[in-house]
This record gives sequence, C-alpha cells and structure tokens, in this order.
Amino acid sequence: MIKALAVAVSGVLGGSAALAGPYVNVENNAGYSGGDYLGATTDFHIGFEGGDGVYGYYVQGGPAYVSPQNEDGEFELSGKLGGSVQATEQFGVYGELSFITADEDPSVGSKVGVKYSF
Repeated sequence: MIKALAVAVSGVLGGSAALAGPYVNVENNAGYSGGDYLGATTDFHIGFEGGDGVYGYYVQGGPAYVSPQNEDGEFELSGKLGGSVQATEQFGVYGELSFITADEDPSVGSKVGVKYSF
C-alpha cells in the first residue's frame, strides 16, 4: 500500500506543471452518533500542492492522533493524495485517496465529486 502511494505521488509530482508549497494542514475530524460523541482523529500533515489552472493536485501526510471516546489515544500515520480537473469555467471534477495506519491493517478511503458553479 505504501509503495503504491509513493509511486502515485512521484508520478504526480514528476508530471506537474507547477509546484507550490510546502504547507501545513492540521485537521480534526470528530464522530457523533445519535448525539453521542464517539471520538476524534487529528491529522498533523505537511503537504505540497500544484497545478496549472486546469489541473490541480495535492499530497500530504504525517502523524494522526486517534482518540476514541473513553480510551487512550495513540498516534498513527496518515496521508492524502488528491486532484482536480476544471473541465469548463463552471464545472470541475475532484477526487481524493486517503489512508491511516490502524493496528495491523491500514484503513483506506476515497472521495470523488463534481462541482458546478453558477
């Protein structure tokens, strides 16, 4: 998994028209169910982003502090790789792959969407 992510990152960085960065992104994601707090994960990422106005990308990673409710928190490794294509002035497509280590099996997520501006 990590090797595949590294290959994807090197391909994006190697083929980019412009590289901006680096940047720092600290993000907290908390979970609730039926009004009950379940826990939170806080990412402490360093990243790079770039693009040329039509194509954009970012890659970021670093430690993540996972703190489930009523349990001791622990640090894991997490990262994200994303990109976008502005197909027209009003219409764009974007996607993201993310991962976080957890016990013995990493957890992987994806996000894909479209955005239409009026």
